Amino acid sequence: EDDDDEEEEEAESGGDESGGEELAFERKARKTVARMEAEAAEQASEQRGAAASFTMPTGPREEMPDIGTLKSRIADVVDVLGDFASKRQEGVTRVEYVSLLAEDLQQVYGYNGELVELLLQLFSPAEALEFIEASEKPRPVTIRTNTLKTRRRELAQALISRNVSLDPISKWSSEGLQIYESAVPIGATPEYLAGHYMIQSASSFLPVLALDPQPGQRVLDMASAPGGKTSHIAARMGNSGTLVANDFNKQRLPSLASNLARQGVRCAILLHADGREFPRLMGGFDRVLLDAPCTGLGVISKDPAVKAEKGFTDVQRCQQLQKELLLAAIDSCTANSAGGGIVVYSTCSIAVEENEAVVDYALASRNVKLVDTGLPFGVEGLTRYRSKRFHASLKHARRFYPHTHNMDGFFVAKLRKFSNDLPPGAQQQPPPSKAASKKKPPPPSKKRQK
Repeated sequence: EDDDDEEEEEAESGGDESGGEELAFERKARKTVARMEAEAAEQASEQRGAAASFTMPTGPREEMPDIGTLKSRIADVVDVLGDFASKRQEGVTRVEYVSLLAEDLQQVYGYNGELVELLLQLFSPAEALEFIEASEKPRPVTIRTNTLKTRRRELAQALISRNVSLDPISKWSSEGLQIYESAVPIGATPEYLAGHYMIQSASSFLPVLALDPQPGQRVLDMASAPGGKTSHIAARMGNSGTLVANDFNKQRLPSLASNLARQGVRCAILLHADGREFPRLMGGFDRVLLDAPCTGLGVISKDPAVKAEKGFTDVQRCQQLQKELLLAAIDSCTANSAGGGIVVYSTCSIAVEENEAVVDYALASRNVKLVDTGLPFGVEGLTRYRSKRFHASLKHARRFYPHTHNMDGFFVAKLRKFSNDLPPGAQQQPPPSKAASKKKPPPPSKKRQK
């Protein structure tokens, strides 16, 4: 007993022996940390030395270096371009460094030359590399709670009981859950089959949050299949009011109908029409969501074929369709709505030509203004891009990137219609020709988990 009391007193008072052991442990930990820091500093010094001594390859390149060598060269060139004035090789221009970087990025990551050029125009070399590397990795698996049938807490408890490891997405979403591991296929649980949740990328929540539809309103989802955003709108409306769910692709309507039925949506009317025809079909909507067909340059992690197949021609072709659809969306909306007159335009592309340029065109063609999206994060929309200058209010739009936000690349802009009249000089959009109507829009990327 005396020994026990002595040990207890020593433990309570931090006796010499226990204190000595603790100090020795702390000392050892400090030495380990110091050694790791020294090794990291030495490695960084070696990398800086390698970058400083990097020389541009000269002469004909008969054999392509291996991937490891190319990645190292990419890192060296990016480092030089980050501090070009002090690290450049004498006699070598910036254009030559960028040309070598573009060539190596194509070889290592499988991008076509036009897409690499687009990325290097949009981002700095270092950020372009971050975007490319982030696009090589899958985004987190996320689901959206269907509040028409359950609450997020109840859904989380049910899935945890099935050995699903999950967490709430973030403070900005009261409905999302991120899935880490699952003992069962997340798309085959009883909860999924009962319509308690929808498998959706986190970025696809954002347009509906910006739209902020209210119960009793008349809302149009102009490109709705397969129904993730549509069912989200219905949940936000409390299954009241009228929701028109349209899609141009007739083959996608069965999946849209199935998803809406599974999630208990009762306020939706399904329609198959060319979105550009809507002002002549029906109008007077309080709010309109246009998640436009696009090149999918923000979802390369889901559809790797994009990086090899898409180029400037695809971007320009999509841009023309997007302009026509956005004007039709605005014309379908009424400025007389007490709580509406709202159009949200979104794409899963990072190309300025498909985003800011399209919205800027709409600002000049219709009596609308950009308003704050209400989203608590994201990169501001661009008001300057190369030689182009856009309306100053485009700073209210929001961009989302895989390397910055760990979600699919996305663009969201929110417009408020303040008059049903056309601005001076603007013309009513002509109906699409029969040939154009029969021609399908660009096929959506495999991201379309709406």
